[in-house]
Amino acid sequence: MRKYKVGIIGATGMVGQRFVELINNHPWFELSSVAASSRSAGKTYEEAVGGRWMMSAPIPDAAKKLTVLSAESDISKVTDSVDFVFSAVDMKKEEIKALEEIYAKAECPVVSNNSAHRWTEDVPMIIPEVNPEHLEVISGQRKRLGTKRGFIAVKSNCSIQSYVPAFHPLMQKYKITNALACTYQAISGAGKTFETWPEMVENVIPFIGGEEEKSEKEPLKIWGSVANDKILTATSPAITTQCIRVAALDGHMAAVFMSFDDGGKPDIEEMKYIWQNYKGLPQELELPSAPKQFLHYFEEENRPQTKLDCNLENGMAISLGRLRQDSQYDYKFICLSHNTLRGAAGGAMLTAELLCAQDFI
Repeated sequence: MRKYKVGIIGATGMVGQRFVELINNHPWFELSSVAASSRSAGKTYEEAVGGRWMMSAPIPDAAKKLTVLSAESDISKVTDSVDFVFSAVDMKKEEIKALEEIYAKAECPVVSNNSAHRWTEDVPMIIPEVNPEHLEVISGQRKRLGTKRGFIAVKSNCSIQSYVPAFHPLMQKYKITNALACTYQAISGAGKTFETWPEMVENVIPFIGGEEEKSEKEPLKIWGSVANDKILTATSPAITTQCIRVAALDGHMAAVFMSFDDGGKPDIEEMKYIWQNYKGLPQELELPSAPKQFLHYFEEENRPQTKLDCNLENGMAISLGRLRQDSQYDYKFICLSHNTLRGAAGGAMLTAELLCAQDFI
């Protein structure tokens, strides 16, 4: 596999920093360009990040001396030096939509962590193990944009990264009709640490703006179908959620309840077997960021735990546990994912690997 030259627009924020960390020593990708706001432009990456570096490992040497470009003003400088870009810009939604389309129209593929294009009908919103077939809509998107190489692909919201992967393999044989998910979401999902958000220490906040709508609706696009160069949204299952911010640094946990159609439902042992043995296309292709086992089930009553399990398989695996019957729904269980790895930069990285492996980039 040849090396791809990669750029990051929005490189100085928390997700941008995670992209920098993940690209370092990546077998396929080489960081060639970093871009951010005009405030950072002209500085070295090390100077621009300053005391705001939030990763546990130090800034990679390959990134320190890169000159930060303006994500808005230096577009041609970025696109001329890379094969594709990751987008993690912090702007208003309409501004992000417009900027990502400018990059795509400049014949630069965009793999975005942002929510701005998640509901654009010809932009695939990908969980690589769940809906890789949605990448076929890119050909229609290129027609609309008038491009040969350029396109936009996005990853889904971090809050759904644990229960959608759990539902998906069950739905290959059975129909889930209704589901409830209460998510307990770490502060890094808001781009914060305990140092920058001290009021979250020993605290729980029962509201995350816009999160419940995303958590209920985005799975239906992921389970939709491609027709006439658009993604048609699925109509089921019906999902309701509550999203709560908790005093954890990393890791989004969910308490999930689900009911199956009267036509049949699996028993508990079958569900565990389906989860443990499910492989998606990233596992079949042995992509560099793919976990060897996508779904891990823990038999212990007190697992998964955020501190113990969110980094499972480099933060790219999904942890499941406490599957049991419920008095109102058919079953209930607990699931956990790493929100800035599987749920953000890592999920986008795996999507980019899939796009490269299938010659979209």
